[in-house]
Amino acid sequence: MDFHIKNHAEPVVDVAELARLGVGQMAYVKPLESDEVARLFPQAPKLQPGMRLFALLSASGEPILLTDNHDAAVANAWAHDLTTVSLH
Repeated sequence: MDFHIKNHAEPVVDVAELARLGVGQMAYVKPLESDEVARLFPQAPKLQPGMRLFALLSASGEPILLTDNHDAAVANAWAHDLTTVSLH
């Protein structure tokens, strides 16, 4: 057998196209500490440091929801017909 491996100089999928994949269909749950909240949710009030929270983000990374309960984040996604994936 003869296998030919091609290395592409340019990405096969454009970064902007990749960001749009799954928008409106998929969301992901991201665990985060309260110290990180302001970066994703600038409108959120100041929170006690060290709290473990969960953000529900769209496939493109746009923030949807912030909660202290993983199951609540997943339930919110399901309520809006979004398939969820976890981000570690």
